[in-house]
Amino acid sequence: MPLSKPANAHSPVLSHFSLKGKVAAVTGGARGIGVEVVRAFAEAGATVGLIYTSSKDAHDTAAKISEETGSVVKAYRSDVRDKATITDTINEIAKEFGRLDICVANAGIAEHFDSLEYTEDAWRKMMAINFDGAMFTAQAAGNIFKRQGSGDASMIFTASVSASLINIPQKQAPYNASKAAVVHLAKGLAVEWTEFARVNCISPGYIATDMINELPKEWANKWHELVPGGRFADAAELKGAYVFLASNASSYMTGADLIIDGGYSLV
Repeated sequence: MPLSKPANAHSPVLSHFSLKGKVAAVTGGARGIGVEVVRAFAEAGATVGLIYTSSKDAHDTAAKISEETGSVVKAYRSDVRDKATITDTINEIAKEFGRLDICVANAGIAEHFDSLEYTEDAWRKMMAINFDGAMFTAQAAGNIFKRQGSGDASMIFTASVSASLINIPQKQAPYNASKAAVVHLAKGLAVEWTEFARVNCISPGYIATDMINELPKEWANKWHELVPGGRFADAAELKGAYVFLASNASSYMTGADLIIDGGYSLV
């Protein structure tokens, strides 16, 4: 079975970006990039399951986005590190709303330590969240996509520009490795899943989130020097890219890694 094609590829272009009638699940959806993805999907008309692990205000956030957009947004607590737990959560979203069309594996952490001092526990935690969690989330969604058989589902991974370059001055080899693994995982799934879903990555550069604000100021100053764009991105500036990959606007795009970094990877 070939990659799904929109019913009317010649319809007005903006109609291709609509997510009306779609159901989406987003891990790490309560803050940072994730909450902007949830907002973007709701603004485009989708029903959204906001999946979080520890955010105290996740349910309030979901309710606020729902009120502002008119779309149904509901928060679900889960843990991507545990396959059974995240599978149950993804299945619950699909059961409650009747289907699942879009899934974003966005949950992740970053740590900065000398590789020679990185402990076994720290390594396992990094991989469990960033890589294992991405795989377990994708497996849960992929099985639903395959059962539905519509062919136009979309799996999106949040990777990082760190998957394809080495950032300085911070030391973060395990993080870089985890994100490189995610990009290659997505490419493998893209080839395997052509009958029932498209699979793509978004690799952000430096985004102005709480994660960056907690790091040494001298690092941020160095990054500003290295980014041709001269600034960090607001997480909301990624909304269009996620909607693009989730929608029919990218119907022939699978296995891609969209690097959105203000030109950082070019220098």
